[in-house]
Amino acid sequence: MLDDALKTQLKAYLERVTQPFEIKASLSESDASREMLELLQTIAAMSDKISLTTDGQDERKPSFSLQRAGTDMSLRFAAIPLGHEFTSLVLALLWVGGHPPKVEPEVIEQIKALDSDFSFEVYMSLSCHNCPDVVQALSLMAVLNPKIKTVIIDGALFQDEVNSREIMAVPSIYLNGAPFGSGRMSVEEIVAKLDTGAASRDAAKLSAKPPYEVLIVGGGPAGAAAAVYAARKGIRTGVAAERFGGQVNDTMAIENYISVLETDGPKFAAALEAHVKAYEVDIMNLQRAESLIPAASEGGLIEVKLANGGSLKSKTVILSTGARWRNVGVPGEQEYKNKGVAYCPHCDGPLFKGKRVAVIGGGNSGVEAAIDLAGIVAHVTLIEFGEALRADAVLVNKLKSLPNVTIHVNAQTTEFTGAEGKLNGLNYKDRVSGAAHRVELEGVFVQIGLVPNTEWLKGVVELSKHGEIIVDARGQTSVPGVFAAGDATTVPFKQIVIAAGDGAKAALGAFDYLMRLPAAA
Repeated sequence: MLDDALKTQLKAYLERVTQPFEIKASLSESDASREMLELLQTIAAMSDKISLTTDGQDERKPSFSLQRAGTDMSLRFAAIPLGHEFTSLVLALLWVGGHPPKVEPEVIEQIKALDSDFSFEVYMSLSCHNCPDVVQALSLMAVLNPKIKTVIIDGALFQDEVNSREIMAVPSIYLNGAPFGSGRMSVEEIVAKLDTGAASRDAAKLSAKPPYEVLIVGGGPAGAAAAVYAARKGIRTGVAAERFGGQVNDTMAIENYISVLETDGPKFAAALEAHVKAYEVDIMNLQRAESLIPAASEGGLIEVKLANGGSLKSKTVILSTGARWRNVGVPGEQEYKNKGVAYCPHCDGPLFKGKRVAVIGGGNSGVEAAIDLAGIVAHVTLIEFGEALRADAVLVNKLKSLPNVTIHVNAQTTEFTGAEGKLNGLNYKDRVSGAAHRVELEGVFVQIGLVPNTEWLKGVVELSKHGEIIVDARGQTSVPGVFAAGDATTVPFKQIVIAAGDGAKAALGAFDYLMRLPAAA
């Protein structure tokens, strides 16, 4: 199950365990139970501080709990946490074994201070790159606070449970039996939802911060590069971001960032944040900007108002808010979102094993999604609005070679349909003949590009007809002292490497602007 390299790595990690704990397994006669037992026996044999029993009576089989001696800790895996979740397993073992987590002390204290009973269930898939953040967050919370119970459930292993709860997207979180959230969430985000007074306290703290010389809104590749370049100039720099890494967090393989042969989105996002933290940059995560107030005069302070009621001031601002998945914009899309309509084939694909799905979009993302899904689902229908697929030829040829794929070009999606709260098909129109067609299916994956996150800037900064921030060669916008970079701008070709260079350019542009201000300013 674990190759020699992983065993060596795991054994080295488990040497950090300082407090004894027990793994209690609840097993049946299934193949999955035998597989889980093999994994747990391997783990227990690596440390004299870990004991294993197999007399657990939990209703979910196979599953196992981690219990530190002398505590009321409640952390259970109804899963064989390999794949993307192997790191989650390793961290859970270390935390239960007394190894301190790499989390800000104030977050740890906030978790420990939660005084209600919280029972979490999180459904994930082993191929989901968005799931580990949620799994690790809820595992840590269960380790730190005995009032918090967490069960991590592999949707593919407990398909009947997934079907009965009509879960069609992961990660999907339930709290005390009711839906709590879906999609990637950090521990800070989860705690903020539970601690209702956190937002107002955070707002007051942010508003009290002294003005910056450069304030960057957005923490993707453009924002991170801007922060590094600004900080290296020795000027007071801040970054306000909804989530550091931005859209990169949702990317799987990255193989075209020069000098980095191969990596994945979450690793790349973590590296971006680590690089920024190496400098004196004030990073303010989980902050969504709501409005921009230009300076009253040249050299004055620009204000950014935040969703939690706080505000930040700066002599210059760099907008690097990035982009998000574009919606099709047809009836039924919002109604059946996460009930058959999905946007991440890597995350949610395993939930549609053996079912019929469609992919909308014939660019590289759409064709790659169709190829990946074809190995899991019964049949894939690819819907492309244009007269031909726009993906690279090697991908198109691969797609056409697959026996369980149907391709429709010149096809305009007109409606998503469903019954009893779940998607059951889509309608499309042939753009040449005008004929209407229907496809019966259980899932749709939308892959039609990105839309810039700039709605909050309308009427303040000049935008293109596509909503992109118009910038000049230095990244300057129509507002003095306000610069922009990355996917939110008119700069062509939305690529990570281009966004990073764009962020560096905007930071240098902002620094040049500051240097040219009158001395009094």
